[in-house]
Amino acid sequence: MVFSVSGLVPLLDLVFPVFVSAYILALARFAFPAHGTTSAGSSKEIIFEGNKLFRLYVVVGTTVGLFLLLAYVLGGFARGDEQAVQLAMPHLFLLSFQILTENIISGMGLFSPPVRRALVTLLYTVRRTFVLIDWLLDVWFYKSLPANAHLQRYFKGRNEMHAKIAEDKYSTAAHKTQPVAATVANKKTE
Repeated sequence: MVFSVSGLVPLLDLVFPVFVSAYILALARFAFPAHGTTSAGSSKEIIFEGNKLFRLYVVVGTTVGLFLLLAYVLGGFARGDEQAVQLAMPHLFLLSFQILTENIISGMGLFSPPVRRALVTLLYTVRRTFVLIDWLLDVWFYKSLPANAHLQRYFKGRNEMHAKIAEDKYSTAAHKTQPVAATVANKKTE
């Protein structure tokens, strides 16, 4: 919520979870009412009891989709890269609300399986797809960089590296010649 108040998340993305929640409640009430008594625990067992490949998919998807994105945003804050933070924050905001909504809905027994399993994911994924498209367009097409920005950075780093290597060689050579000169001087005096 701190990111949304600071202006990093557009107003459309701020109100999207409210409209999705209202839409899901309306669908659960009128279009897909839950029939009978379904316990939330049994649906969790069916969904998340999978083979090892499915568990690996969930772990990798969570790591890439959530933790790396969070690390990217926090790294943007640390680097002072406001554009990276501003572009990634709406996606992180919507993904966080998707996870929150899925957990709340799966814990309640009043939603039918189509709403509980598919609709929430579908609605948020569609919106996040448009946010990702905006992010990619801004990074790849609208960002104005010099044509050789990466080459300039590469050669600057390479030149600094060569200068440090030369400095290290010089200091090592100067350090090695001092004991040899002292040994030669000691042999002459004997």
